[in-house]
Amino acid sequence: MSDELINAHLDALWLERGLSENTLAAYRRDLTAVQSWLAQRQVGLESASAQDLQEYMAHKLGPGKASGRSIARWLSAVRGFYRYLLLNRQLMVDPSADLAHPKLGRPLPGVISSAQVEALLAAPDTHTALGLRDRAMLELLYASGLRVSELIRLEPSNLNLRQGWVRITGKGGKERLVPMGESAMHWIERFVDEARHQLMPAGGSALFPSRRGQMMTRQTFWHAIKRYAVQAGISSHVSPHTLRHAFATHLVDNGADLRAVQMMLGHSDLSTTQIYTHVAQQRLQSLVQDHHPRG
Repeated sequence: MSDELINAHLDALWLERGLSENTLAAYRRDLTAVQSWLAQRQVGLESASAQDLQEYMAHKLGPGKASGRSIARWLSAVRGFYRYLLLNRQLMVDPSADLAHPKLGRPLPGVISSAQVEALLAAPDTHTALGLRDRAMLELLYASGLRVSELIRLEPSNLNLRQGWVRITGKGGKERLVPMGESAMHWIERFVDEARHQLMPAGGSALFPSRRGQMMTRQTFWHAIKRYAVQAGISSHVSPHTLRHAFATHLVDNGADLRAVQMMLGHSDLSTTQIYTHVAQQRLQSLVQDHHPRG
């Protein structure tokens, strides 16, 4: 019975909120995990008490078992599940209503410097089709602050190279237009004109195809950017999201309007974007401490 309810709940979430496959998969894992734990106690997920869920949270919050952020996500999944049962009159009392939400610090994203970004962008060998593709992808990622999932799903029809815009379909199916910048446009045009047909000789829809002519996976691009970071001599952790952080932070550092940055990043809430003002302040403090005579 619990499996059927979980499936129905996730189907409803997909229809109503347009959540991504990754988010739905994470919710499914969280709900299935507590379901399995409760089954060992001969308790169904739909009939669990507040005490059952509190004991599970204590179990999950044990030393080394889960981060506060993981618990917060699990709590969101569980609360949503029981709200669904209440709305469908399959439950009269919500056992998750009084569960305490773990206090989470807000970690500041790591940001690489402009010089490090330049070194990273220059790392691919642009004499090869794959290197030219990767240079165009890195340039676009830094120029537009795209999520890696948005980057790999791009098709040529998403680009307006004449006007310098890229049309993105982000989380929840929301569309936004983001400027690309001249450098990104230059490298994309070079890749499309000189190398894309080598990777996709039979034609296809992916703007940046894999070496097999298919849509690239996030993991493939993640491994590529790690390799280029090593070539560029960057010792700090670098991922595709690092360039998204660098895009936003460097804009804020140089006085960009926060609302404009919010729009380009595709954040639904300005408070999510405001973290970059904290990053900028932290960088300014470090600058004063390192270079001011009385820092």
